[in-house]
Amino acid sequence: MNPPAPVSTEVSSGAVTQFAVLDALLAGVYESGLPVGTALGHGDFGIGCCDRLGGEVVILDGVAYACTVDAPPHVMADTDILPFADVCVEPSAAPTPTGPADLTGLTSLVEAAVVSRNLFHSVRVDGLFRSVRVRATRREHFPLRPLADVAGEQVETVLTDVAGTLVGFWAPSIYQGIAVAGLHVHFLSADRRAGGHVLDLAVQDAALRVGAFARFTLLLPTDPAFLAAELTHDDDHRIVAVEGGAAPEPDAQR
Repeated sequence: MNPPAPVSTEVSSGAVTQFAVLDALLAGVYESGLPVGTALGHGDFGIGCCDRLGGEVVILDGVAYACTVDAPPHVMADTDILPFADVCVEPSAAPTPTGPADLTGLTSLVEAAVVSRNLFHSVRVDGLFRSVRVRATRREHFPLRPLADVAGEQVETVLTDVAGTLVGFWAPSIYQGIAVAGLHVHFLSADRRAGGHVLDLAVQDAALRVGAFARFTLLLPTDPAFLAAELTHDDDHRIVAVEGGAAPEPDAQR
């Protein structure tokens, strides 16, 4: 047997840390969460959602911003709660120019840059966008509804001719349901006046940075609702419809 190949030096020594699983949100199980201050202890770059799905979160350069339906993005307090979050220490990665691209084209550029389709990757895109379609959801009240029902009433905004940053992750297909398989990105404008979960976009000119991670740390809730829930993963199309990303490849579903 040949010895294993050495790990690429392009792979970060850090980890992507995630709190909760996406299938819990789909099931309406998101009563508790991770404090923002604790999340920032795991990294300076990431995405998530606000307490009771009351907005989308962008963590950029060590600052957490809440993008809500009724006000411009604001800096979150350390005590604010994230029922779902992905965070990492942003690796140093050489920028690659994107040129004009739609969301499908940008996804192709990201996938061409990944070190391995079996690793997690951070994705950052800084530049000018002809348009970005973003969404945010309103804060839920008890009883909490499944994410698909909440997203059915999402508030969408189309930003045009805007400078800003895409922040997110590319996850392997085998993690669909735990995370969002494929590309999952949020947007924050350079003037910090708009942002949210990205539904569609048209890049004018930007710089793409992709960092690879061989370590994935999963932190699970311990509140009574999560402990009592019997989560299953049945319908990949629910995640693609609600969050975007990619449906698992046929081999991954066997």
